[in-house]
Amino acid sequence: MTTIYADNAATTRMSQTAIQAMLPYMDKIYGNPSSLHSVGQAAMEALTDARTRVAKVLGAANAREITFTSGGSEADNQAIRSAAILGKRKNKTHIISTAFEHHAVLHTLKKLEKEGFTVTYLDVHENGLVTPEQVEAAITPETCLVTIMYANNEIGTIQPIREIGAVCRKAGVLFHTDAVQAVGHIPVNVQEDNIDMLSLSAHKFHGPKGVGVLYAKKGIILSNLIEGGAQERGKRAGTENLPGIMGMTAALEEAVAELPQAMPKLSALRDRLIAGLQEIPHGAVNGDLTHRLPGNVSFCFEGIEGESLLLLLDDKGVCASSGSACTSGSLDPSHVLLAIGRPHEVAHGSLRLTLDAKETTQADVDAIIAAVKDVVEQLRAMSPVWRDLMAGKRQFVID
Repeated sequence: MTTIYADNAATTRMSQTAIQAMLPYMDKIYGNPSSLHSVGQAAMEALTDARTRVAKVLGAANAREITFTSGGSEADNQAIRSAAILGKRKNKTHIISTAFEHHAVLHTLKKLEKEGFTVTYLDVHENGLVTPEQVEAAITPETCLVTIMYANNEIGTIQPIREIGAVCRKAGVLFHTDAVQAVGHIPVNVQEDNIDMLSLSAHKFHGPKGVGVLYAKKGIILSNLIEGGAQERGKRAGTENLPGIMGMTAALEEAVAELPQAMPKLSALRDRLIAGLQEIPHGAVNGDLTHRLPGNVSFCFEGIEGESLLLLLDDKGVCASSGSACTSGSLDPSHVLLAIGRPHEVAHGSLRLTLDAKETTQADVDAIIAAVKDVVEQLRAMSPVWRDLMAGKRQFVID
């Protein structure tokens, strides 16, 4: 049986470009970039080159604005905590975010609330979008940070980041965006988008796991999460993961270069998949259909459990998700789906399918549609909830 991998928002297969870029730094250029001898300095030259290349791809003004991290979660934590510390020095302890951020953001904000900060969680509405007007209305003289994700990891909605950034810039408030799902999938330029801080993770665009980036605009003083050595200009201790950094850099350059071809191809596959799944009665697509990542499809189906849906799809060779892989072990419904107004019983029947321009074919999409239709029908046939719905003992939530 052929396996169809449709969980690329969780992680992607490493590209051969990334793998080949890493190999020399596991063998020939193996020195510690902090060492003063020639072997170490060869590694430092590569590290400097990677920083310059990443800055160029992101549209950063200076390579020193790039800090290498272990991934998006670390970058989110460091960005938010740094802004909070800077704000507290000026007696500004108010932060603005949304209710459907990644847990790396939400859990950091919850900790800050225990430390005396107040957080406004903006309503993302049924379509999963925040408006610049909402942000502007929420900003107060005490606001030190706005942190809103570029594209949602579960329902794929793309926020009006450039406009939100302009509102923050006008108000003199730092603006951070978790761009883990956006970078490498849609055009992102930190200067044009009015972004002060940005987080990304390599394994979301065919790079290696365990490496990411925090972009912080010149003048923003980062606070350390990890104390120790003087690596990353003293802001992130620990010997740099040079093979991972070089693989990430190569993967990032490749992904961005391929966007003009990848985006229309993926969008067509996405729309074909959505159209096929919309034929299933009492199911609904989650998130905005227009402002959406090219490869993201998110649905809820009434009368079934998402866990059973995933397991039976896996039996049919389709790898999918019910939401973020970071919390897939949880039995609670997705906080993202609850934030856009899905009731608990409907949010439990969620399905996320995320496609890849290099690997997903039209035949794969048609096979996914057929598999989902079969599994949904099978699960509903054995569901007492579905029998009650069909008998009129319960009311359908999704028409």
